[in-house]
Amino acid sequence: MRILIAPDKFKGSLTAAQAAVAMAEGALAIYPDAEAVQAPIADGGEGTLEAAVAAGFEERIRAVTGPLIKPVGAAWALRGTTAVIETAQSSGLAALGSEPDAETAGRAHSYGAGQLIAAALDAGAREIVLGLGGSAMTDGGSGALRALGLRPLDAHGNVVPLGGAALAEVAAVDVSALDPRLAAARLRIAVDVRNPLVGPDGAAHIFGPQKGADQETVERLDAGLRTWAKVLAEATGRDVDVPGAGAAGGFPAGFLAFTDATLESGFALVAEMVGLEDRLAGADLVITGEGSLDGQSLTGKAPIALADRARDRGIPVVAVAGQILAEPEELAEHGIEAAGALVDLAPTPADAIVHAAEYVRRAVAELLAGA
Repeated sequence: MRILIAPDKFKGSLTAAQAAVAMAEGALAIYPDAEAVQAPIADGGEGTLEAAVAAGFEERIRAVTGPLIKPVGAAWALRGTTAVIETAQSSGLAALGSEPDAETAGRAHSYGAGQLIAAALDAGAREIVLGLGGSAMTDGGSGALRALGLRPLDAHGNVVPLGGAALAEVAAVDVSALDPRLAAARLRIAVDVRNPLVGPDGAAHIFGPQKGADQETVERLDAGLRTWAKVLAEATGRDVDVPGAGAAGGFPAGFLAFTDATLESGFALVAEMVGLEDRLAGADLVITGEGSLDGQSLTGKAPIALADRARDRGIPVVAVAGQILAEPEELAEHGIEAAGALVDLAPTPADAIVHAAEYVRRAVAELLAGA
């Protein structure tokens, strides 16, 4: 038997790779002669880098400017001429060094992400996969472009400060020093949301509060993004207020203006990157999971998207999650024949989080033993 083990992360308890190890141990306890192939997956946000490294990309570390100027160590990955970068590594909430609030929401920027892109170009990358998620900024990608040579200017010709709150001051952009290698690189941005750049469904209003922004700051950030979009349109003739441009604080907007970047499904990008179709081709069983299998999962998050691909090939799927809020009938529609929740095995939800690996092993073994 060949078992493909491909979970997403169990947020707050296990990385996808750790979950895969625990699942493999549970599966081999029941089928000791099976081949258990581990292939962590992700949706294109946090966890994308980990999935790339598990698939054979070389992890590299670079010191960059964090979202509030303080330096941070950020990982990225390279295989051949393809690089994988997560904005969360350089410009994420975890890199703030403090709890997000209205001040940090206005000041946070993506400069470090641009430094990672520059590092990838320096290393010979010609294709760059950008995973968005967990970002601290709402700066429309302006900080990242600053790191790549762009100069946003105010009405007096001065370079505006970093951060989303300062975008309202931008009157023009100087592209004379913009890294020319961007024109030849293929930028693939993983986006699984359809939010536009501005407005009530835009980056500031929908995601700003998650980054500490109060209502006043939300309005200020949205106004800044509107100004930024106007200046970009004047400079390039491109409308960047498109579905998906609101992801990660509007990060895609700047790159849609100055490069031929494409917005792509996060899971599809990761699946291609890890060679998921080839791994599915020889599988007799798929085991997947994540922290919570719920209504959001059913919209096409990684484990369900994987289950759909397995179902279409006639491969049975078993799922394990921290909690399962979706109905068995709903999971069955996606080819999931059996599912188990850690909270049903642990005495308390807290224990399920602290000892998640142990309960994942047990849940997989019990599901397979009862199959």
